[in-house]
Amino acid sequence: MTHAVKKPHQRWALTGLAALSLLGSAACAASPTPSPGAGGGAGGDAANAAEPTSGAGGEAGYTDGMFSATGSYQTPGGEESIGVTVTLESGIVSDVQTEPMPSNGTTELYQGKFSSGIREQIVGTPLDDLSVDKVSGSSLTSGGFRTAIEQIKTEAAQ
Repeated sequence: MTHAVKKPHQRWALTGLAALSLLGSAACAASPTPSPGAGGGAGGDAANAAEPTSGAGGEAGYTDGMFSATGSYQTPGGEESIGVTVTLESGIVSDVQTEPMPSNGTTELYQGKFSSGIREQIVGTPLDDLSVDKVSGSSLTSGGFRTAIEQIKTEAAQ
């Protein structure tokens, strides 16, 4: 049985392609023109989606403002939690803060890494388009973050 071994230049090429793909996705997400069938108010046209909402009915029907929730997740050491506060403007994340709630030193380390890198990954992204799997080497904390975001979506939609 033969195993394919990737050479360093092949890994760099794949990494470069993945980065270009992410950049292309980010550019599409930042486009002010909604995709067909997307929310954005009555009629779903770009003018309605881009208008300020004065605190109600942003993109995808989310209320503008600051929303907080706590998300729990499982680690090898047991259940952990992280607090998340997101500020929304027209359905787009304009700010995020996390409140680490570690029960041990390892969790404190990973929640700290996650907290230091999450802002640059999600600010400017529509709430419905958030996809967080791993931030600054912390993959388990993102599970609690996603749980908190689902709670925030529910609260902001009311």
